[in-house]
Amino acid sequence: MSVSFAARLLAALRRHWAHYLAEAAGIAFFMTCAALLTTGLEHPASPLHQALRSQEQVRHWLLGLSMGLVVVLIVYSPWGKRSGAHINPAVTLGFWQLGKLRTPDAIWYVLFQVAGALGAGQLLKGALGSLYAHPSVNFTVTQPGPQGEFLAFAAEFIISFILMVVLLAALHSATWKKRAGWLIGALLALYIVFETPYSGMSLNPARTLGSAVAAGSYRGLWLYWVAPPLAMWLATVLFRRLYHGEDLDCAILAGCTPGPSSPHTPGEEPPVYPEEK
Repeated sequence: MSVSFAARLLAALRRHWAHYLAEAAGIAFFMTCAALLTTGLEHPASPLHQALRSQEQVRHWLLGLSMGLVVVLIVYSPWGKRSGAHINPAVTLGFWQLGKLRTPDAIWYVLFQVAGALGAGQLLKGALGSLYAHPSVNFTVTQPGPQGEFLAFAAEFIISFILMVVLLAALHSATWKKRAGWLIGALLALYIVFETPYSGMSLNPARTLGSAVAAGSYRGLWLYWVAPPLAMWLATVLFRRLYHGEDLDCAILAGCTPGPSSPHTPGEEPPVYPEEK
């Protein structure tokens, strides 16, 4: 690493540390909600599970809809709007490929996302103990289903590709820009209900790593660090090649307008604009 690039990294950290912390908090909140909801719905001792013991599909839909709403809450929360609510290295990679995130910021985003996921996994492990470790919850790990790693890879690639295309299409639309978070939440809910048996439904390499480290189980971990980033990067490249409308304003999932109309105070703009040439 050159001295100049190291200096840029430090300068970015000094200026945008609050955005990075928002990313870490966002993924930690997501993982906490996933753990609590899964425990409530799936742990045998849970009153909710006992009430819905024979209604597996109902439990899946409740989990999917609840986690979809969690994503919506993160996207439209003040701290989600501050950082852009990526909470996912693959999403960050896509916006970096679009030129809407500076390289130092992208690096810090990924590092803080991973740190937030690892920290959340350990805190949940300590706080929930045997509840979190119970086989019905299993630290909310995402691992390949019985069909094997190849199908899990394909499933993760497909759902990640679709999610990124939908996100980019929405953010490039004046009509759907402000509703992008709701679209992503709806997709996540459907994925949890229908895709989980194939790969555990990750979409997010950092989230999978956090759960894997807490569980001490790393089966298939590689595919979650390859399929979602590759799929979202490819979706971004193809979108740039095929889309000929107006340019994207920013890398904020809630949508925004750059410049004077930015909702952020002067000097506190989110790190979403490309570096000057």
